[in-house]
Amino acid sequence: MKKAIAVIGIQVMLGWVCGDLAAQELFVFTEPASNMPAKSLGLRASNWLMYDKSTSSLNYQLLPEIMWGANKNLMIHLDGFFTNQNGHFHAVGGGGYAKYRLYAADGVNKHFRLAAFGRLSLNNSEIFQQEIDLTRNNTGYALGLIGTQLLHKQAISAAIGFNQAYNNGSQNKIPPGQADQALNASISTGRLIFPQKYTNYKQTNLNLMLELIGQHLLATHENFLDMAPAIQFIFHSQTRLDIGYKFQLYSDMQRVAPNGVMIRLEYLLFNAF
Repeated sequence: MKKAIAVIGIQVMLGWVCGDLAAQELFVFTEPASNMPAKSLGLRASNWLMYDKSTSSLNYQLLPEIMWGANKNLMIHLDGFFTNQNGHFHAVGGGGYAKYRLYAADGVNKHFRLAAFGRLSLNNSEIFQQEIDLTRNNTGYALGLIGTQLLHKQAISAAIGFNQAYNNGSQNKIPPGQADQALNASISTGRLIFPQKYTNYKQTNLNLMLELIGQHLLATHENFLDMAPAIQFIFHSQTRLDIGYKFQLYSDMQRVAPNGVMIRLEYLLFNAF
């Protein structure tokens, strides 16, 4: 059954890639291999609204970020984690993310990028699920590779990474027998819908995205696979609005809130340094 669901998800993805929709490589739920412009500064706020099956309530999580394009090859993020768990809105941790471009091949209306990334996260919230999520719920680190191909208006990206989770402090330990290592993988595609032809930088960009996101727990061999369609607006080449919905296609691991909406607002300052 799980193989059938996975195959259906991949078929939908390939249909989107090969369709007539006429991409920006600025994905919503994953990072592309390309970096933000050198010497630029970005401000980002990601708002997650996830349905909690265990309490039949809505979980709200806020991730504010500062992003720095150190040079054409290196990009660094610093982010915070806030949540309304336990009945009140409070900070539960923070982290850092770095991405380094390893290879670039440019052509006419196309290019390929390969990058390595790393993440370090600290979190003091209760560990309430088997899924390892270093962006919102777990303490640990991640290392991986991303490859992104841009072909005119279509972008296709794939990533694989290793996650190592640790106790969330002395009071919130990983339950005995629960996996603390995982492999993450994703396939993402996006297509530029509007404008059909660029005339100036003030034109609003409309992009459609579709992403498949999965995880495999190394110790217990449990898995999940999510699908995440999204719409993206870019205003004046500087302000970005993402609206996406992530939902579970398959899982045999415990996940409290796999389905929900993410709304992100981002602003980019060029030549800030």
